Amino acid sequence: MTAFSVWAPAAGRVDVEVAGQRYPMSLQNADGGTGWWSADVPHVTAGIDYGFRLDDGELLPDPRSPRQPFGIKGPSRTYDHSAFRWTDRSWRGGPLHGSVIYEMHVGTFTADGTLDAAIGRLGHLRDLGVHTVELMPVAAFPGRHGWGYDGINLWAVHEPYGGPDGLKRFVDACHARGLAVLLDVVYNHVGVGNRLDAFGPYFTEAHVTPWGPAVNLDQPGSDEVRAFLIGNALMWLRDYHLDGLRLDAVHALEDHRALHFLEELATEVHALAARLNRELILIAESDTNDPRLVTSREAGGYGLAAQWSDDFHHAVHAAITGERQGYYCDFGSLAALAKTYTRVFFHDGIWSAFRGRTHGRQVDVFRVPAHRFLGYLQDHDQIGNRATGDRIAASLSPELIKVGAGLVLTSPYTPMLFMGEEWGADTPWQYFTDHIEPWLAQAVAEGRKNEFAEHGWAAADVPDPQDEATFLRSKLDWEQPHREPYLGLHAWYREMIALRRARPELTDPRLDRVQADFNEDARWLLVRRGRLRIAANLGGKAVRLPLGQRGTGMLAASSPGVAIKQDTVTMPPSTFAVVETRAAPGPM
Repeated sequence: MTAFSVWAPAAGRVDVEVAGQRYPMSLQNADGGTGWWSADVPHVTAGIDYGFRLDDGELLPDPRSPRQPFGIKGPSRTYDHSAFRWTDRSWRGGPLHGSVIYEMHVGTFTADGTLDAAIGRLGHLRDLGVHTVELMPVAAFPGRHGWGYDGINLWAVHEPYGGPDGLKRFVDACHARGLAVLLDVVYNHVGVGNRLDAFGPYFTEAHVTPWGPAVNLDQPGSDEVRAFLIGNALMWLRDYHLDGLRLDAVHALEDHRALHFLEELATEVHALAARLNRELILIAESDTNDPRLVTSREAGGYGLAAQWSDDFHHAVHAAITGERQGYYCDFGSLAALAKTYTRVFFHDGIWSAFRGRTHGRQVDVFRVPAHRFLGYLQDHDQIGNRATGDRIAASLSPELIKVGAGLVLTSPYTPMLFMGEEWGADTPWQYFTDHIEPWLAQAVAEGRKNEFAEHGWAAADVPDPQDEATFLRSKLDWEQPHREPYLGLHAWYREMIALRRARPELTDPRLDRVQADFNEDARWLLVRRGRLRIAANLGGKAVRLPLGQRGTGMLAASSPGVAIKQDTVTMPPSTFAVVETRAAPGPM
């Protein structure tokens, strides 16, 4: 016998249909009003299609469907998680501190766009020196290709990527090579076309999000909705052996309960980590600049392991590109770069011109370790949400890209790369969709053009997200890293990652030990981290920077023109260097 169950509190009758045959379900604890229905069905094995009918309505997929072989509107399919033969029994997880993360979109990482094809490129990642792969969302979404943030069946792996076995093979292969795997999950909304509202109050009109109805985290019925999401998170970590989750846009999780959803999730994940004897981490994307996310629960925070730091990205990007449009308007100065390098957030309670108000909260640099914040030169949003999806390498010289990469990979934060960045890929990474509803496809395409028209872009220059060519243009070109200038940039990334691993000063998480000097007019930055000096010249003229101690060795230099002379370093324009200095005399 196989037990089927579903939460449908408003239904008067629920049937489960298995392999074309209907079975009535019984309401559990009818007097208690739990809203859970169940039925025991004989002779069910893995690979059987099923669905639910509410009040004799249409066949709907299981909200907790483990597999959707026929797409988001098709029936669910049973799946046996215990059947997969894992080889990673000795794996105990990949710690965040000291690691370098590599963000990957499965569909565009390789020509085939599958998890199995991605396994064939894991040797490249090992040679690069990264420690952790972060997969963009793989929960089943409409059509064949897309970013994944409009997931419909949150418990099922997108079939074109390889389905559940494909994800397990990928994770197992990563662990065999010493690579941890994180998964991007979306809990702030569910994609258009989902049928969750037919089952119960999964959404609420009490709050709004930019993507549609808010997920119900604090209104009537929200206990089961929270359990649905937390159960989903634990499923990924337990059944797929994932090492952690990246939580999309947590600022859109509207929850006014005393126990916030994020804190409850962190508590459950920590408990699972203890049961599995594995390290599990949660990383948040947030627009609030609020250090409470990564403050321990004992200290009154939510207890997450880390959060993305867009301020650091904006400071580096604006400094090396000169862009000042949109949210870059507050950035670009060397003062902003120095502040984000040493104090995490630029907007830490100060005025934000882009928002038209003060924003953020200060990080206690004496108590919060730097590795709890991710720093990056590029990510999927910062490329794909540009009108044409142009990467930084499309308009920036290799020399300045080396400066940007150097700043990220020697920062006190946990560095993250976006796929292809390591060789300066200049193929675009554009916004692409494959919506199966014609009205939605048209609305997305027109909305995209109108949005960028307001910022001065010609409509003809904005790619149509529904055009398959937009998706195909966004695939990596794996021939690039074998020729210049890509070859030289790839070597630079490998050198900087190896240096980060070799020198403990570069992974020291104590922000109070990071000091930065700068000159706004000459456009240089000099960071002191123990005996190391991290120097960047973004100006148009050569500069001589004081090291404070005699320079004893050049650990990395982006140009042969960088030179040490006693206690100074000469930096040609658009250069980056890491210099070791003589230890300061100790106390007598």
